[in-house]
This record gives sequence, C-alpha cells and structure tokens, in this order.
Amino acid sequence: MDHTLKWGIPSKRPYLKLFQLLVLAGLFYFCSGVIQVTKTVKEAAMLSCDYNISTEELKRVRIYWQKDNEMVLAVMSGKVKVWPRYENRTITDVTSNLCIVILALRLSDNGTYTCVIQKPEKGSYKLKHRTSVKLMVRADFPVPSITDLGNPSPNNRRIICSTSGGFPKPHLSWLENGEELNSTNTTLSQDPETELYTISSELDFNMTSNHSFVCLVKYGGLTVSQTFNWQKSAKPAPSANQLLLWAIIIPVSACGISVIIAVTLTCLSCRHAARWRERTRNKESMEMERISPST
Repeated sequence: MDHTLKWGIPSKRPYLKLFQLLVLAGLFYFCSGVIQVTKTVKEAAMLSCDYNISTEELKRVRIYWQKDNEMVLAVMSGKVKVWPRYENRTITDVTSNLCIVILALRLSDNGTYTCVIQKPEKGSYKLKHRTSVKLMVRADFPVPSITDLGNPSPNNRRIICSTSGGFPKPHLSWLENGEELNSTNTTLSQDPETELYTISSELDFNMTSNHSFVCLVKYGGLTVSQTFNWQKSAKPAPSANQLLLWAIIIPVSACGISVIIAVTLTCLSCRHAARWRERTRNKESMEMERISPST
C-alpha cells in the first residue's frame, strides 16, 4: 500500500499541513532577502548591503541606499553623497559589506531600506545586486516614578505617577487589588520633533487604611509598572497648623519658665539679704545695750 502523502489529497493529519505551511513561509522569508534589525530610539543601527567589492572596483560601481521611495545615501565614482534628512548622522563603511550606519535613531527612521548596486556593462549600468533591510525603531517607556504630593485635605493623601520618552501612545491606569481606580489630572503630551510621549496621573486616597497601588502604563503590546505601598500611622500625624502652634508654644513656655525662675531667685535673694540685715541690726542693738550700763 502506498502511504506517500500527496499535495492534492487532503491530509488526515492537520498538524502536518500546518508544518508544511510554516516551512513554506520560512523559505519565502529567507529567499526574499529581507533582514530585520531592531533598535531603540537614540541608538545606532548598522544596515548591511551584504556585498563586498575591492577598492578599485568601488570607483566604477554605483551604490544606492534608499528607504521606500526616499534616497538616503549614494556612492558614485568613489564619492559619497548623503541626503539632507540623514546628513550628519549617517556614515558608510565600504570595507564591510558596503553597510551604512544611522546614528541617533528617530521613530521616523522606521521602514525598509534597500541597497542597490549597479555595474557598468556595454556603456550602461546594470543591476548586479539588491538587498533589503527592515529597520524597526522602538521607544520603550522607562519604569514610572511615583511621587508623594502631600495632603490636599485632612486624612487624604495625593500621589502622582509619571513616565516619558516612549512610543506609541500610552494609557495610564491606577490599580488596587486588580481593580481600576478613578484618577485625577491625567495629562498626555507628545514632542512634535521626536514624536515621543509623556504621561502623568494623580491619585487621592484615604490615609486611615493600608493601601498597595499599582501604576500601570500600556503602550502597544508592552507594559511598565510601579507599585506604591502605604501603611497607616498608629497615631494621626499632626497637621501643619498643629506643628506651627507647638512651634510657638514651646519657646513661649520656655521663656515664661525662665522669667518665673529668675523672679523667684531674685525674691529669695532679696529675702535672704533682708534677714541678714535684720540679724545684723539686732546684733548691733544687743551690743549697744550691753555697753550702755557700763558706760
């Protein structure tokens, strides 16, 4: 019996057909010559033309780098020309697969770059090599920071969560025990030059109980988060007015006590001096009385 699997006959093993489709997709991607490079904003990306030529041959060939329908760089007669959008941040290395290096990557650099090499043949330039590189520029948000803003009202606390420098457009939410909370003053802005986003949000909560809040930022298929824990105090924290009152009472009390002590010591000293003077007078009187009869 022939057990050979034929392409025209439906297979009773669907996983085999799925495997065949995956193999075909992989072969198609490999044969298409598209290489993928993933970098983050402000980094440098090296894109290879995957073609080596000698220094002498470099003077005769033409090398073009373009992104979609936009020119990036060209090498003709050994001279390099860079288009304005990539000027001062794009260099070429003809000794290493005719690659180019794009510095200080921007989100707008996302796209497919194509390297084309033409060689002279019978009075005209003919295509000799062509390859494509897909550049993906990411902008990851850093872990959010949570700052304590103090007490907007008695028994209430306010905190703010913020992060910046990411893309695409983010969404910020506050969570406690898996449930989303109502936030206040949520702001979102985008830099017109870099296209990067900044987001922040405030949250008010009651200080009379323990809390564990999660600030969650979602952008694209990625997330970053930060946790804020609050432990209620055994005794209520004094308010600013109470602290000010104690700051006045303590010095005044200290001054009052000092005055009382000084007055008391002065009175005791005066009383002691008066007694001493009285004893002295009595003693002198007794002496005078003792001397008078004899006289």
